[in-house]
Amino acid sequence: MKVMIVGSKGQLGTSLAGTAPSDAQISALDLPEFDITDPTVVAKRVESDRPDVIVNASAYTAVDRSEDESDIAFAVNATGPKNLAQAALQAGTRLIHVSTDYVFDGTAFSPYLPDAPCSPLGVYGRSKREGEINVIEILDDALIIRTSWLYSNYGNNFVLTMLKLMTERDRINVVADQIGSPTCATTLAVAIWRALERKAVKGIYHWSDAGAASWYDFAVAIQEEAIQLGILDRAIPINPITTEEFPTTAERPAYSVLGCWKTWKDFDIQPVHWRVALRQMLEEN
Repeated sequence: MKVMIVGSKGQLGTSLAGTAPSDAQISALDLPEFDITDPTVVAKRVESDRPDVIVNASAYTAVDRSEDESDIAFAVNATGPKNLAQAALQAGTRLIHVSTDYVFDGTAFSPYLPDAPCSPLGVYGRSKREGEINVIEILDDALIIRTSWLYSNYGNNFVLTMLKLMTERDRINVVADQIGSPTCATTLAVAIWRALERKAVKGIYHWSDAGAASWYDFAVAIQEEAIQLGILDRAIPINPITTEEFPTTAERPAYSVLGCWKTWKDFDIQPVHWRVALRQMLEEN
């Protein structure tokens, strides 16, 4: 199986390469040599490589900066997936596109199912939703996987930021009124590889690690697990605060837990609780 991983330098791209089955022939692509916003570059590379599957793990994920750089956000998150979908259509290649919980407005009180109405609050969410629509309109058999609160041992993410702050500061404040599901990039990568085994799976699916937490809950768990593993040598006070007390450029959904029951069933995969996945990731730190 020839698999083209787009966004190979990011958290998910790195995890996909690290969890790939032995029979997968991987083509790992990222900037600067592969710019998904350039349709000519995309078309030529897909035509020459002729992969069986393209996994689009690339995204412009700077949520706050997207408000000031909307052109870049839409180019990467909306036009890029469109270019990949068109190239996949021409080459007869399957496309798996990764999206986000930020396509929802956060007004729900129970987990969002894949067919729930989308109403993104900011540029990042709107650009990702437009990317989903572009893919769906071009490819009938595309698979879109929405995920949430992604972290890993690579790049910039909440876990690594918290570990750094917990070594540098005597106390930290963390938002306690935004609820979601932390997701380890490794478990998402494993789910994607499982999806590749099921060619009939298409449409929109949700994947996150099981359970829900606030950012405050997540930070407390990070500190507790890191101390137990010897990554941190002291505990500092973590103060729960409101979103209003921590203003950001972009508005974020107050509740964005994803309902993944359909994914667990159709992918035939057992969910992992987010705290178990967190500990496994920290053990590899």
